[in-house]
Amino acid sequence: MLLSNLLGERLREKPAEAKIISQIFLLRGGYIKRVSNGSYSLLLPSVLITQKIQRIIREEMNKIGGQEVLMPVVLPRELWDESGRYESVGAELLRFKDRSGRDMLLAMTHEEGAVHLVRDDVASYGRFPFMLYQFQTKFRDEPRCKGGLIRVREFTMKDAYSFHTSQADLEEYYQKCYAAYNNVFRRIGIPETVAVASDTGMMGGKVAHEFMLLCDAGEDTVCVCEKCGSYENIEVASSFPIGNNSEETEISEEYTPSTETIDELAAHFKIKKSQIIKSAVFSVESSDTIVVVFIRGDYEVNETKLKKIVKANVFPLESGNGAVADLTFGYIGPVGPELKNAVIIYDKSIAGEKNMIAGANKKDFHLRGVSVPRDLKPVEFFDVARVNEGDICGKCGGKYTLKKGIEVGNIFQLGVKYTAAMGMSYLDENGESKIPIMGCYGIGVGRAMASVVEARHDDNGPIWPFSIAPWQAHINLLSGGEDMRKAAFDLYKELSDAGVEVILDDRRVGAGVQFADADLLGVPFRVIFGAKNFANGNAELLSRDKKIKETVSVGDIKRIVTEYVKTAVAADRP
Repeated sequence: MLLSNLLGERLREKPAEAKIISQIFLLRGGYIKRVSNGSYSLLLPSVLITQKIQRIIREEMNKIGGQEVLMPVVLPRELWDESGRYESVGAELLRFKDRSGRDMLLAMTHEEGAVHLVRDDVASYGRFPFMLYQFQTKFRDEPRCKGGLIRVREFTMKDAYSFHTSQADLEEYYQKCYAAYNNVFRRIGIPETVAVASDTGMMGGKVAHEFMLLCDAGEDTVCVCEKCGSYENIEVASSFPIGNNSEETEISEEYTPSTETIDELAAHFKIKKSQIIKSAVFSVESSDTIVVVFIRGDYEVNETKLKKIVKANVFPLESGNGAVADLTFGYIGPVGPELKNAVIIYDKSIAGEKNMIAGANKKDFHLRGVSVPRDLKPVEFFDVARVNEGDICGKCGGKYTLKKGIEVGNIFQLGVKYTAAMGMSYLDENGESKIPIMGCYGIGVGRAMASVVEARHDDNGPIWPFSIAPWQAHINLLSGGEDMRKAAFDLYKELSDAGVEVILDDRRVGAGVQFADADLLGVPFRVIFGAKNFANGNAELLSRDKKIKETVSVGDIKRIVTEYVKTAVAADRP
């Protein structure tokens, strides 16, 4: 590739839209171009990188028996009606009608497509287990697209689906996929990725793990226990709140005008937020039900946990009308007048707490000295709190540290959620009809590329791991005579003929421009032809990670570079 022919501009300044490192360098380096919110075109460097990521994923999937297929991105409503997700999934699912008025959708995931593909062809237990996978475009109408390729609407996903005759068989295969994913992330250059216990979300099932790259650019929060070393997504992590250890006092009502927030209450009573019982009100999707959560004032409600308890999507409700007109927002409490037209949830953070401040269920009044054991009727406590930094681990008693992470992959044990709903069955060895058990496994290809940039960069650009670099060698041809120019082009041809992926900067521009662009392209090995070195029959060889910097004879460059590449290729193999 001649750089003079390469489409895409390399920019000196950070684009205004760019907020995180990968977005900055992918835009500056001419890897991607924004089309609309959450939609990007990929230029040649990105295409070459993602092709290599796909090759590595494909090799690891094939090693565990995967069969590559390709399913349509546009699916009819009927398939998603069978699973029940056409109605249950929210606005993220893009629905539309074709020219005949038939309801269609852009698939955001392909569980339904996978079951449809195989359910008529595997009628006997002897055909199990098996796994199919694909690389396919997905579309999710995300409400908040940010961070370049980290969160987009349209993206390429490797999604895989396995089918089994027993839970034990699924669990055994799940571990194979778990190991294969670790191999993938190691080989593409982010071995720091950790597996995190996670929520199953709209996918369903009971067991799930996310593979997280821990970094500041992450939008997920991971709870890491310093004692047992466990990693959990904050959506599922459970902790033991540290109690206030207060003495029980008499309950009394106090006039508290204009104190509707936790901060205002803490200031008014000169207490810590942990000494307040906070109320959080939610509406329930497709229902008139109102949910009121009572939780300690230093905690926030984890909506993922609440959704599981309510068994529906919930949305924060900040002001009342209609069915919730009798709720006095800002002064709602668990003691006093009964809250009508509301489902009450008590978080375990308030269990056993005494001498607390809570709303009095009438405007401008709060209760002082609320004792949960004394003043509340016997109630059931639920875990709906979002874990705080320093909380006690629910497994071992160690302390939690909260870290940011980018989800680069996920695996789920789905069970029979889709096979049962969609009528897939097989005959077992006794001739009895049984329902297959499923697992599913996903990796976002573009997000994986962006994650590598987050983990592998310096102040000047990406440092691509050899395994996925767009090219293996980059020749800088600086200003000089025609003899030097000919030598650079000869080396370019010789390396290309030897199978080395090489790009030559043949532009007649200054060294500063060439080196800045080379840093943005992040190619592992660089050969620099400069007039001074060339006059002595030499060129400079250096690596993007600065570990190699040598002056070598022009006649030896092909051999040296080829040997470097050969060694790096061998190291990349599984």
